[in-house]
Amino acid sequence: MKLISWNVNGLRAVLNKGFMDFFQQINADIFCIQETKMQEGQVELILKDYYQYWNSALKKGYSGTAIFTKKKPLSVTYGIGITEHDQEGRVITLEFENFYLVNCYTPNSKRELERLNYRMIWEDAIRNYLLSLDKKKPVIFCGDFNVAHEEIDLKNPKTNHHNAGFTDEERNKMTQLLKAGFIDSFRYLYPQKEEAYTWWSYMMKAREKNIGWRIDYFITSSSIKEKIEDSKIHANVMGSDHCPVELDINL
Repeated sequence: MKLISWNVNGLRAVLNKGFMDFFQQINADIFCIQETKMQEGQVELILKDYYQYWNSALKKGYSGTAIFTKKKPLSVTYGIGITEHDQEGRVITLEFENFYLVNCYTPNSKRELERLNYRMIWEDAIRNYLLSLDKKKPVIFCGDFNVAHEEIDLKNPKTNHHNAGFTDEERNKMTQLLKAGFIDSFRYLYPQKEEAYTWWSYMMKAREKNIGWRIDYFITSSSIKEKIEDSKIHANVMGSDHCPVELDINL
């Protein structure tokens, strides 16, 4: 089974930058996107053989997630059941026979870390949500998590320490999640791989120079780690400031 996750940074924009070419070429079983920046119905997306599920923010042109899946899920849940966290269209959960798939766009702590306190509350809430699912069946958790976990996961760790996405607080929350019974599929397979990034600033030719961060993930329950076949980064796919990531798993 092939799963793709991609922060498209505006679906309407990326549709004009080769999105459909990649979508058709990769032929994923499940394709998750973050930062749709639109309401459902603002674009007519014809995806043959795929069911579509959308979760848009109340605020127009902001945040938002979607999942396109070949197999119809047993159930679909939008948000995590906490009103405070469910206004921004950040989470969609699909339940399948053997697993849950959770597509997530984690809140950014922002410049000056103005949203860091909220982010800490969010992190505890999403971890508890994932643990509640994991008690029933294994979980695949994917998306833009807005954190580079370890120093190996960004080009300039020293100068970015304490910046949004690389604060000790955010990194510790990721560690806490992994210690609770989950694994980072990419680091599980490639623990020492350097310069493997999924996001680059639009400024200073960062992508051209590969000055990036790895902030997009496929995390799975530890109970299914042996079923992971590969975890890939499609760094050559353009159209957004993020690139798609892939999980191949035999479930």
